[in-house]
Amino acid sequence: MRQIGFYGKGGIGKSTTVCNLATALSEEYRVLVVGCDPKADCTSLLRGDEIKTVLDALKEKRNIKVEDIVVEADKNIYCVEAGGPKPGVGCAGRGVIVAIETLKKLKVFEDLKIDIVLYDILGDVVCGGFALPLRFLDDIYIITSSDYMSLYAANNIAKGIKELKNKLSGIIYNVRGSVDNEEVVKKFCELINTNYIGKIPNSKLIAEAEFLGKSVLKLYPNSEIAKKYKELANKIINNYDKKEPSPIDNKTLKRLGQMMTFIPG
Repeated sequence: MRQIGFYGKGGIGKSTTVCNLATALSEEYRVLVVGCDPKADCTSLLRGDEIKTVLDALKEKRNIKVEDIVVEADKNIYCVEAGGPKPGVGCAGRGVIVAIETLKKLKVFEDLKIDIVLYDILGDVVCGGFALPLRFLDDIYIITSSDYMSLYAANNIAKGIKELKNKLSGIIYNVRGSVDNEEVVKKFCELINTNYIGKIPNSKLIAEAEFLGKSVLKLYPNSEIAKKYKELANKIINNYDKKEPSPIDNKTLKRLGQMMTFIPG
């Protein structure tokens, strides 16, 4: 079994990317998607409806079963949402810790014969429960756009990976909004010593599919953007080149930001 985590700034498109990758990978593998955001909406494009979170299930009863928290969304795709406390109450990262412990205790991975686990992890915070998967993941990917704040968050995540002595498998460039500067992201990868995995271009089909609560691969399987997700899934499954990241200082990051905004250095 291979456990793959996806980190990145909030709103950068982690959930959309993970759901589409899960659909692509499910053609050959049995995939479990674990949503680690307290909002419990990471798997929404796969399951179509709300599912009970691990924390909510444990509040109702102690001895929960696999079927209480795991939903089969499609052929070879299973979904779990960790959940979290209400805003302003408790530690949001606690849901991640409890979810992972519960999945192990119930032997979900073994009983469902899971080949690949995809973790969609809130990436603005690299402490507590959100940083826990960094300790055991087989592969860690950071999703970023080319804007300064996304790269700032990516650099912080790289610091967490290095601190916990894991390695980074690479950066995925997800174009957001009107700014598209692939060279900046490639330069960032070079500076922090990691692989540039690929680019997910802007596509109105992504927005349309999200509005309808579906993955692009499910709704528009023959589209060019679906092809891009399949290519990305293939790269990820065949990528074993992991490196210890070398996060950059804020001064270097700001110079990189100048490249993005076209301000003379």
